[in-house]
Amino acid sequence: MSAPCSADELRALFLFEHLSDDQLAWLCREGHVEVVEPGPVYREGAPATCFYVLMEGAVVLSRRAGEDDVEVERTSRPGVYAGALQAFVGDRAPQVYNNSMRVTAPSRFFVLDAEVLTRMMREWFPMALHLLEGLFFGMRNINEAVGQRERLLALGSLSAGLTHELNNPAAAAVRATAALRERVAGMRQKLGLIAAGPFDRATLETLIRLQNDAVERVAKAPALSPIEAGDGEDAVADWLDDHRITGGWNLAPTFVQAGLDVEWLDRVAQTVDDEVLEGAVRWLNYTVETEMLMSEIEDSTTRISTLVGAATQYSQMDRAPHRTCDVHELLDSTLVMLGRKIGDGVRVVKDYDRTLPPVPVYAAELNQVWTNLIDNAVAAMAGTGTLTVRTAADGDRLLVEIGDTGPGIPDGIRDRIFEPFFTTKPVGDGTGLGLDISWRIVVNRHHGDLRVESVPGDTRFQVRLPLRPEDRAEQADEGGPA
Repeated sequence: MSAPCSADELRALFLFEHLSDDQLAWLCREGHVEVVEPGPVYREGAPATCFYVLMEGAVVLSRRAGEDDVEVERTSRPGVYAGALQAFVGDRAPQVYNNSMRVTAPSRFFVLDAEVLTRMMREWFPMALHLLEGLFFGMRNINEAVGQRERLLALGSLSAGLTHELNNPAAAAVRATAALRERVAGMRQKLGLIAAGPFDRATLETLIRLQNDAVERVAKAPALSPIEAGDGEDAVADWLDDHRITGGWNLAPTFVQAGLDVEWLDRVAQTVDDEVLEGAVRWLNYTVETEMLMSEIEDSTTRISTLVGAATQYSQMDRAPHRTCDVHELLDSTLVMLGRKIGDGVRVVKDYDRTLPPVPVYAAELNQVWTNLIDNAVAAMAGTGTLTVRTAADGDRLLVEIGDTGPGIPDGIRDRIFEPFFTTKPVGDGTGLGLDISWRIVVNRHHGDLRVESVPGDTRFQVRLPLRPEDRAEQADEGGPA
């Protein structure tokens, strides 16, 4: 419903307060005042045909997040504007509404068609228009280029670490497979000797029971300290020498590693005659070696599978961009991906509250946040210290805290660390966008909060995320573009 347009009322709005009488009259001729009842005004993604300036009433602006509309601003201040904000750049940018607007009370708007707004900008403010266009496209290009570089740097670092992590278990599996082939060949030879030897049926059945027992002991073998292992190998080697088995020093480590001691070997000696004892012992040694090699191959391939799973979880390649997920899975996959970069000198402490519910997030983007925060924490500690990853409930929000024991952030720069391009790293080591990107992902994308607390020896970056889609903090009621 249309309403009369008053130049004096337009002049009272901060957006138009410096215009001349002729310009205000032109606005009233070219535009119109519209009264809108409670309900939707326009939807995000629809063609941006109008520019709206609130004169009286109350509006709510929202953005689409997955399947939900997330409220980003609620205001009743006259003069706030929304709608076709990018009309002046023409077809060089998508001319669609970048949010949705609805009114919660009968409201009046001053409305300009997008084409009229563009004509006004070009005729009234030609220099300002060029400056705005340069700023719009320049910042977009800069952010895309530097943001892409930031992602490539992180991807390169993670890829190098993942390659190294995958190479170790893969190489171990290859080595174990080659050794296993040799042991199996040896077992076939020993099997032929046993078959031709003087073993009666009862002795063979006992040897098979001992063989099965050895396999079970391998699976349950305790981890021994170097001193314990050395003492055990000496005892087993002495036993083998006492029983005239040559090369006992070479067989002893395998038996000890498998948890087989002198008492177990005594059972073997009681089972067979002295003339075939050595063949039986070597046969059992091959059995133990074979089982240990198969365990090594299993461990290596399991490690590879775990790393691939972590990489898939981290990249979210097979998942929807926005979904409800367990934040601990995201943190764990990031820690795995950064494992090599974290290094052995940094102790990782996970203090997780596992009772926290899944939260609706852009998982891949949050992983970028965890990567930036953990990478910064590790760099601050220079390879030595404690990295603490903590989760907890904080009112209606989920808290994720990344802590380090580094020297802390000096007071003089603490207020600047979230600024674009600000970095304390040497030239070439960082772009200064890591924390800026993290802040945008947490605050703009998830409507959460990112802050830092820091003293020497205790720096904590705290991320707070809404537990539910509707738990969104209302933005400050300020004038300006909505």
